[in-house]
Amino acid sequence: MPRLADTPQNSALAGRHIVVTRPAGQATHLATALFDLGAHPVLFPVLAIADLADPTPILDAAIRLDRYDWAMFVSPNAVDKALAAILAQRQWPASVRVATVGHSSEQALARHGLTEVLAPQERFDSEALLELAPFQNMTGQRVIIFRGDGGRELFGDTLKTRGAEVDYVTCYARAKPTTDPAPLLKLWNDGRLDAVTLTSSEGLRNLYEMVGKLGQGWLKRTPTFVPHARIAEQARDLGLHNVVLTGAADAGLLAGLQTYFSAP
Repeated sequence: MPRLADTPQNSALAGRHIVVTRPAGQATHLATALFDLGAHPVLFPVLAIADLADPTPILDAAIRLDRYDWAMFVSPNAVDKALAAILAQRQWPASVRVATVGHSSEQALARHGLTEVLAPQERFDSEALLELAPFQNMTGQRVIIFRGDGGRELFGDTLKTRGAEVDYVTCYARAKPTTDPAPLLKLWNDGRLDAVTLTSSEGLRNLYEMVGKLGQGWLKRTPTFVPHARIAEQARDLGLHNVVLTGAADAGLLAGLQTYFSAP
């Protein structure tokens, strides 16, 4: 039995239009949670995730996987795209330890049968992973990093300075979607767009470009909820005036939204 405060009619989010910017196919959990709290989730993907035209790099990685001591996956997309190809060719070698950041990535690894995973449990970024004891002295260690095209190289570069040999494997492509921003602009114009959620710096930049000059003016005044300080900093650099830093993942975003809209 839900508590009274948790029912849609009594939720602080009841009736509010909240933008969910996760990629298509990855927004269901957050959107459903918002709907259950009485909100109107507005799906507006700001990142498009696509398979590589040439899967050869992933297949080559499957062949040479045994030579590595560590495999690091930067995101759930990296997990799913890489392991779908690798596990179709071979079993995961027991000698290769697995690391990642974030509960979503841990859950994705578990779906593929990899449950012995090293991951930070308080902060969910490369900096937190680098603080863990196994990555302090990497002399003679070989590391393979599965990621999308581009992305940060902090983790790999730092491990190199600590003595590791690091290889990168690109296993999916990212792009800015061509989504029509008209529904967002109409909600803003009608005074009915209450909040925006953003979960990546790249997605933030894409959203800013996608909504155009008119939308940028509204976006700068709209409460924007982000789960990482790096995204918050970039949002402020773009001129967003009301940036709310929340806890990690969907749970953190939901808690931040409820706290904000519960205030007098």
